[in-house]
Formats: sequence, structure tokens, C-alpha cells
Amino acid sequence: MRRQRLVLVGGAVFAASLAATSLAGSFGPLLLAFVAFFPASGAFVGLSQAALMDAGPDRRQQRMAAWNLAGSVGAVSGPVLLAAIYAAGGGWRSGYLLLAIAALAALGAAVVVGPAQVAHPAPVQHTADAELTAGHDGAPRAAAGLRHSAAQAVAALRDRETARWLVLLQVSDLLLDVLTGFVGVYLVEVAHASPAQAAIGVAIRLGAGLAGDALFAIIAGRVSGLVALRASAIAAAILYPAFLIVPGLVAKLAILAALSVATACWYPVAQAGLYNSVPGGSGVAVFLSSAAGLAGAAGPLAVGFLAQRFGLPTALAVLAVTPVAIAGLTLRRRKSVSLPDDL
Repeated sequence: MRRQRLVLVGGAVFAASLAATSLAGSFGPLLLAFVAFFPASGAFVGLSQAALMDAGPDRRQQRMAAWNLAGSVGAVSGPVLLAAIYAAGGGWRSGYLLLAIAALAALGAAVVVGPAQVAHPAPVQHTADAELTAGHDGAPRAAAGLRHSAAQAVAALRDRETARWLVLLQVSDLLLDVLTGFVGVYLVEVAHASPAQAAIGVAIRLGAGLAGDALFAIIAGRVSGLVALRASAIAAAILYPAFLIVPGLVAKLAILAALSVATACWYPVAQAGLYNSVPGGSGVAVFLSSAAGLAGAAGPLAVGFLAQRFGLPTALAVLAVTPVAIAGLTLRRRKSVSLPDDL
């Protein structure tokens, strides 16, 4: 029940932060809305993902593939929604208000689903010391629970398998979200595309990613995650340098589409692997993933710094090491960790 309450409270704050963003009249309220948005998203979205993983521990790769597909649908729908709003005479405030309404609808669905589906926390094994400390008082019990969760997170970080999946998640993001963030600028500054052509390029990137996510969602239950990572890393090691080297906008966009399809399996496989590496600790997996994401935010900053210092082509060329790193991280598998057949 605790997880359900956190999901519902997070959803309420999530919707409220979107509404506050649409109504903000100055920088202060806008900043507060953005600050509230991050932890609310972690509670609403992150714990919902954890519940989905706990509901089918033997099908985590398939479920993560479906989750990733839903995210891609949202990524493609967002620009379409914004274009429709502007075509109807609205603005960005209307967009955030519509998103707040959609978040409230999702929150209502979570309420209807109830604890049978939303609240699936893994059983917590309290130590004898924690039980003695907790007693019958709520505050000491909560403190003991926090200490136990912190101990679980530290123990998970010491596990090489967990650390490997965390590193894979952050490294793979360099050719996923980080590259997507620089595609438009690259097409304009390096490929000499017009802003309209660059917008089409970003749309191709998102559309091809959606197609790749849909394809992997179909085959996720029939392929090994590690084999998929290795094969896609080999493909990306060929496609990404080709995208940077090949002249001509049309050729670049065709290769970019192929690259987007090839790398579609990276996030769902790595995230499912993280959940599997922390047995009975989906909440710990969410915490570690979020914490690693904060560290991984240095990726775009590093690319931007390199672009300013050495130029955008050089900065993006550095990302060519990503497929090599992913292939290397999938070579060794610790036998002491039990993973399902699809990983």
C-alpha cells in the first residue's frame, strides 16, 4: 500500500506541476514547478515501472520493451500535439495544460487499478536489529526502513552485475537521447540543412525509433537480451560513423533512420537487466537508475563542451566509442547471478 500511495501522491504533484507551469506568470513560480516535476515524475513514473516489473518478474524484458514503446509513442505525439495546438491558435501554455489533464486521467486510471496492480512492493527482509529498533513506534520504524533501504542500495552498488547494467544504461544513452538532442543542430551546422529540413530529420529520428521500439516489443520474448545488445552494437559501430562521414542530407537521414532502429533494444534490455540484477529490490533499482541518471546528465554537458572547444563534428565523433563500450560491457557475464532466459 505504501507504493500505491507514493504513486498516487506523485501523480497528483506531477499533474499539479504541469498545470502550474502553464499558469506561471514569472520566473519564480515556473522554477518551482520545474523543481517539483522531477521528484513527482520519479514517484509517479518510476514506481509505476517498478510495479510493472514486479508484476511479471519472468517477463521483464518484454514488459520493458512495451514500456519503451509507450514512451516512443509519447515522444512522437508530443510535437504533433504542439503543432496542432499552434495550428488552432493556442500556445505552449495550452500544451502544458492539456498534458496536466492527461496526467490527471492517468492518475485516475491508477486509482481505478488499485493496489492489486499498482502496489506490488517486493517483500522486505528486516534484520533483527531493525525490528528491535522499529518497535511499535512509526517514526523509528520508518527510520529503520530507510536505513535498510540505504544498506540495500549500497550492497547493490557493490555487485558487479548491477554496476554493469547501470553503466550500460548511461553509456547507451549517449547514442539515444543525447544524440537526439544534437541531431537538429548537427544537420544545420554540419550537413548545411535548412531549419525545416532539420526538423524533418528530427522527425525521422523519432519515427524510426518508434518503429524500432515496436519491432523489438514484438520479438523481445524470443531473443536473448545480451545477444541483441551485441548485434545492435556491431550495427551501430558501422552505422554511426557512416552517418557522420557520408555526404549528402538524404543519405545521412537514411542512415540515421537505420541507426535509430538498430539501437532500439538498448534501453529496455539494460533496464530489465538492472531489475534482474537486484533480486526482490525493484525500489532499489529505481533509486539507482535515477541516481545514475543524475550522473549521466554530464553526458550532454560534455558533448557541448567538446563542441564549443573543438567543434560539433569532433564532439559527435567521440560518441563513436559508445557501441564499442557496449559490446565490451556485454562480453563478461557473472555466473553467480541468475538471469531469466530472455537476458
